[in-house]
Amino acid sequence: MIVNPQLFNYRLIIGSLIVAVTVLSVFSFTNYQSIKTHQQFLEQEKKLVESELSQMITRYDDVSISNDIIASELEVAKKNTKLVLDSLSMLKSDLSVISRFKDQLYNLKQKNTTLFNAIDSLDLANQSLKEEKSIAYTELVKQRIANNSLLKENEYLNRSLEKGALLTANSFEAKTYFKVLGKKRASNLAKKVDQIEVCFTLAENSLTEKGEKEIYIQIVNPQNNVVSDKGAISFGDNSLIYSSKKIIEYNNQVVDICVDVEAEADEKPFTKGTYFISVFNKDRKLGSTEVNLN
Repeated sequence: MIVNPQLFNYRLIIGSLIVAVTVLSVFSFTNYQSIKTHQQFLEQEKKLVESELSQMITRYDDVSISNDIIASELEVAKKNTKLVLDSLSMLKSDLSVISRFKDQLYNLKQKNTTLFNAIDSLDLANQSLKEEKSIAYTELVKQRIANNSLLKENEYLNRSLEKGALLTANSFEAKTYFKVLGKKRASNLAKKVDQIEVCFTLAENSLTEKGEKEIYIQIVNPQNNVVSDKGAISFGDNSLIYSSKKIIEYNNQVVDICVDVEAEADEKPFTKGTYFISVFNKDRKLGSTEVNLN
């Protein structure tokens, strides 16, 4: 078989070209895939950095702080983070760009760690202060309740002491008489009687203030008129019409007292009926009794 050398060379060249094209196509495709994968990786890295920056901004927005200095630092950090995010959003994905922004992200994270640690410390301090304030308020309320209770007890004791210190009397008795030759004769006949003797006993009381005590006797006849009217005496808003007044020197000991109340000329003779006798220390009634005249 005779082979044409020129034809053989053509075939060899064409075959070499085919191989070269195939190799070049494979290399190009492979390189394209590699570039595409690398670009996708860069895009993914960019999105991750953007996501972290966005989360940081959200965290800034969620923080509420009353401390002016930390609040100012927080606002500055927020602005810086937004600036980084805006800058990253406008740039194309590039390895150097991503690396530079990752470094900035790292620095921001470091600053945020310090800043949020300060915020956490401040929150703990505020919480501790709130708890202390709550405890102090609770103790204050308890103390107020205790003080109010003591005040009420003191008021009760003071009232009890005041009540216990009041002058008291007992054994009230009234007898009716008429005079014959200057001597008293007992009688219950209205037409004879011209005076009423009122007797009672001031009780012993160590709490009562010593000194002079004003004792008033009031006798009211069956017609509801005061016998032997000496007029009215006022004690603040109260007034008392009395039949007789007696000043007693009281020394905290038992004192037996008798007071004669003689009818006025226009009241004689007494009328029949019941006579009501009351004994007062100033305007406070100590006790009472009564007598009946026939």
